[in-house]
Amino acid sequence: MTSGGKIRVGILFGGQSAEHEVSILSARNVLAALDPARFEAVLIGIDKSGRWLTQDARKLLASGQNPRLARIEGGKPVRLPSPLSESTASPTTGRIDVIFPVLHGTFGEDGTIQGLLEVAGIPYVGAGVLGSAIGMDKDVMKRLLRDAGIPVAEFRAVRRDRFDAEPRAVLEELAALGFPLFTKPANAGSSVGIRKVTSAAGLADAVRHAFEFDAKILAESAVVGREIELAVLGGSPATVSAAGEIIVEHPDGFYSYDAKYLDEHGARLELPARITADEQARAQALALRAFEVLECEGMARVDLFLKADGRLLVNEINTIPGFTAISMYPKLWALSGLAPTELVTRLIELALRRGKQRATIRRSIAP
Repeated sequence: MTSGGKIRVGILFGGQSAEHEVSILSARNVLAALDPARFEAVLIGIDKSGRWLTQDARKLLASGQNPRLARIEGGKPVRLPSPLSESTASPTTGRIDVIFPVLHGTFGEDGTIQGLLEVAGIPYVGAGVLGSAIGMDKDVMKRLLRDAGIPVAEFRAVRRDRFDAEPRAVLEELAALGFPLFTKPANAGSSVGIRKVTSAAGLADAVRHAFEFDAKILAESAVVGREIELAVLGGSPATVSAAGEIIVEHPDGFYSYDAKYLDEHGARLELPARITADEQARAQALALRAFEVLECEGMARVDLFLKADGRLLVNEINTIPGFTAISMYPKLWALSGLAPTELVTRLIELALRRGKQRATIRRSIAP
């Protein structure tokens, strides 16, 4: 800690993913929610070329909410923490007590940053390496949920090399799911690369579009149902928020990137969701079960479908949910009585507690 006793929190954002701009907006709101009496922020932006740069808090707070305008400003280079050094301090940033990663998508939400921080011995907010990797890969995630008896939509996963070798056979397999269906990259978020396909005529183009963002893609049967979301906060035990609902009003016909971030009228949030007490209880239990099965820690947003017959299906889990002004994770906790500053504080406390626990694990059989 600093001489003033404040915990130094490194907020890590930007990154090399299609969700770069959304990450910057999330970092802005995490910074705004940070309790200045307890924490000192250290801002580290990763630009699209992979450079780690210090960032100015005033500029970040003054930035707008439009992802088209969000950018990493020029700053001093940050040397990556080295496990071989005696200190995890960077000459540029000084010592950092805990990292709050708000890196959405690849190279941030997929276990890569988490692995770096584990090796460097720096505590961090959110899921560990395994939970992050599972949550990012929609194919692996859905297989684990399915094997645990948790209902998911029917899906098929395809790798690029197989599609390149036998495109006709692959398209026939995917079309067997029926239309409409959705194509999406296996490892992406914020609805990047997703298309709704209503007939076989548009399937090949949608598949090729998804492959622009990943070497593995999914095709999923469209589910007719309401989109229900819940927020999970780790701990012993983990807790689940009240449910919210996404009501899409965008021409895309689903909760697309444009509907989420670019069209202010693209979607409406129903907080709380207008569901029965029984439906909410079942949704909360299912969200918590998914959180546990997928090896998550710290935080996650769990997205469900509620069908007309009352059945619930898990759509996906997001291990670094958005913290933008329109993001459901902080909104759901605010709805449940946990204000943004208290939420961010709890997440940091959980990260520090886990760091202390992991430090007690034996790494040698020698006495």
